[in-house]
Amino acid sequence: MNENSNIIALRQPDEIDDPLTNILRSGARQLLAQAVEMEAEAFLAAMKGLKLADGRDRLVRHGHGPVRTIQTGIGAVEVARVKIRDRAAAGDGERIRFTSAILPLWARRTKSLDALLPVLYLRGISTGDFQEALAALLGKDAPNLSPAVISRLTAEWQGEYERWQKRDLSARRYVYVWADGVFLQARMEDHCECMLVLIGATPEGRKELIGFQVGVRESAQSWRELLVEAKSHGLKIAPEIAVGDGALGFWKALDEVFPATRHQRCWVHKTANILNKVALSVQANMKKDLREVYLAPNRASAEVAIDVFAEKYGAKYDKAVACLTKDRNALLALYDFPAEHWDHLRTTNPIESVFATVRHRTVRTKGSLSSTTAKLMVFKLLCAASKTWRRLKGTNQLPKVIAGVRFENGIEVIEVPANHAA
Repeated sequence: MNENSNIIALRQPDEIDDPLTNILRSGARQLLAQAVEMEAEAFLAAMKGLKLADGRDRLVRHGHGPVRTIQTGIGAVEVARVKIRDRAAAGDGERIRFTSAILPLWARRTKSLDALLPVLYLRGISTGDFQEALAALLGKDAPNLSPAVISRLTAEWQGEYERWQKRDLSARRYVYVWADGVFLQARMEDHCECMLVLIGATPEGRKELIGFQVGVRESAQSWRELLVEAKSHGLKIAPEIAVGDGALGFWKALDEVFPATRHQRCWVHKTANILNKVALSVQANMKKDLREVYLAPNRASAEVAIDVFAEKYGAKYDKAVACLTKDRNALLALYDFPAEHWDHLRTTNPIESVFATVRHRTVRTKGSLSSTTAKLMVFKLLCAASKTWRRLKGTNQLPKVIAGVRFENGIEVIEVPANHAA
């Protein structure tokens, strides 16, 4: 532009001029180049003892590969891969190749960015909006983030899901399990399908995803298939207790596959079922009375609270009372386990909390997910969420549960030998 011109170029709305980011990208480019050079030098130093017949080094530098653009969290960074030549490769010996751990041969994005993409997709960003959403962070026209690239994620997820399904469980033991079937507003719902999820607690108190598949929530056959599949992969020892809602299909399948496992009904589901049978004006008081039951300090107090509830509401709301009393034993099974674990055993929240994000994703996409896409999406979300699942409280009590120590009202029962009795 002529310096005497009075025309002033205005910044376009989508242009971002950030000197700090430019400095960071420049510094990242230099550091990456230095790191790749140091990696190559370290490799050559380790192979220094390899010589040719005439005494020359077998491995030598051989320039650089083409400049490559790597998409990072601060934008595009250009770098060239160091090439190392094996001068003995023309002989009978096997060629020694240098592979950079920092800059893999086909890498186009950092691993952190690869992890970010499925998270954004699961959070509701559509494939067509990725470049616009990330432009401020990665720079305008960021490469390797086209809708086609994002769409290929589902193919990668399918491979991961298939490998995960075939994993060996023979070395695993789960003390507690949580089971739930969750409906999503997707096209698969036309066939009354839902996600069947099974999560377990290890002897170390960690929660792990045991089983996951698309099935029919009320169907004992669907739950049976999930449990039998876990058993066929090596899960032979029955969990001590299972937590789930009132879906009869799961409990029937559990009794067939793991008959020794105790039943604990989820109080969140049970409370919702009870309140659905009364008028809205009654629900607040009834919910308060139900809290007196499931937060009771011991079984006797819980039994009394149930009787009080039945007497208070039985005359007018008999269906609500029947809904509570018919599952009395299964609702109070937690009192036979350590008190430190009661918060974990009262509900199926480890599953419900994860699906809150999945529901958000299906709402944002207006239910456009196919059953396959929904299955893979939920699987990836569960895998991501499992990394932040909290360990159980009172992990020191888990070995006692495994050993068959008896607990009464959450407290360990100390068996006194008969010859010590007074």
